[in-house]
Amino acid sequence: MLNLNLDMKMAENMNKNPLRNGAVYNTNAVYQKGNNRIMENMTSGKYPGNSHNNKDLNNNNNNDNNSNNNAADKRFKTLPAAETLPRDEVLGGYIFVCNNDTMQEDLKRQLFGLPPRYRDSVRAITPGLPLFLYNYTTHQLHGIFEATTFGGSNIDPTAWEDKKCKGESRFPAQVRIRIRKVCKALEEDAFRPVLHHYDGPKFRLELSIPETLDLLDLCEQNGV
Repeated sequence: MLNLNLDMKMAENMNKNPLRNGAVYNTNAVYQKGNNRIMENMTSGKYPGNSHNNKDLNNNNNNDNNSNNNAADKRFKTLPAAETLPRDEVLGGYIFVCNNDTMQEDLKRQLFGLPPRYRDSVRAITPGLPLFLYNYTTHQLHGIFEATTFGGSNIDPTAWEDKKCKGESRFPAQVRIRIRKVCKALEEDAFRPVLHHYDGPKFRLELSIPETLDLLDLCEQNGV
């Protein structure tokens, strides 16, 4: 009977004390309100430390965007797949391009050059590689030349100097050359069937080994 009376008194006391029943819920409510205030302060930037973190986050996002833009710029400054040899083919030769105004400088300096987007492509040139020079004014292909250096960038920055930017070449993708054999210039109807064409009359400047051998044969047949 004594135990029963004690249990009944404890139950009555618990029912009379509202804090006992609502303690858990009241505590959760306090935490929820506190968390809501913290989130509001973080998003509104009331905490100085958080505003700094937001700036860092924005800077990181901007840096990522800039990196993506730089990658896109670089992609556009290099050659598209249509203008390069397939990866499983070895570079056998190379055609450089000139006109009547630049051809004499090419030969005088013993230096061939192309625009900036050819830099990566020209770097694949090694000493001894057969080279040809296409004059798009006369539509003739001249040869036979060969590389005396590895292809590089701005080997001679004074060559074909950009008048707007002194000290910079308009054709920085460069290689030193020498004449291997002087042959008569090939006309378009003779050499174009040998080359790989893309986008209408445009032809690939990187030559495969079979294309190079065919051009060498044509030059030999055309005579001195």
